[in-house]
Amino acid sequence: MITFGRSIRPPPERSLSGFRDYAFRDYTLPDVMRLPFRGLKILCLSLVFACSRGTGPAGSPVPAEAQLADGGNPLSVAPIAGQPVSVLPITLVLADSAMSTSTSYDGYRDRRAALQRTDSLIAEAMQARAPEVHWILPPELRKMARRAPGMLSDPDQMGQALMRAPRLTKLPDPLRSELRSLVAIAGGRLVFIPAALGFTRDAAGNVHATLSLVLADARTGNVVWRSLTTATGATPDAALAAALVTTLPVE
Repeated sequence: MITFGRSIRPPPERSLSGFRDYAFRDYTLPDVMRLPFRGLKILCLSLVFACSRGTGPAGSPVPAEAQLADGGNPLSVAPIAGQPVSVLPITLVLADSAMSTSTSYDGYRDRRAALQRTDSLIAEAMQARAPEVHWILPPELRKMARRAPGMLSDPDQMGQALMRAPRLTKLPDPLRSELRSLVAIAGGRLVFIPAALGFTRDAAGNVHATLSLVLADARTGNVVWRSLTTATGATPDAALAAALVTTLPVE
């Protein structure tokens, strides 16, 4: 069986000091935008604490919750070289109050602009850092959906943001059935899902980007790889670019 980065098995019945329940509760966009600044600081501090714990023994299986502590879990693209991989558009981009009022966040302030900007930067990183994979990017998926009305769902309306939850090791329905129909036309069987992106800013003015990514097999419904990467930059674009460099290392 081909593995992508680290393997995933169902997580043990324990919590990471309550962090997972707080950070990944299925909030709607308006709910999350109303989260207090203190809550988002807890999210960032929890990520820092998790990354400081390090990883388990070499070769040992890593549970899904270990994505919180593995420093990004880089994706090894060698096993998927030459294969078509559909890339869904992102639908969830958030910022804390300190970040959302910063002038550096102007390019992300409008929701539609933020989603398009994020998709563009992700696509640019994929094509530059992993050109051996045949990435089928969101604009092409949208064209396919328009050409097959009634057969394919709108790639922007599949509810893919729910895949940010670390306990999900299977694609839930109806997302799974929608992705099976998608890959039947797009080709291949794997789907790359940018599940969520969050921005925070610290007292020194540094921008922190937290990016949740998933690679799933649309035919079996299995999540074969996931990563939660946090990176820092002078601007939101720079922080997101740094997160993508960590996630897609040049092998």
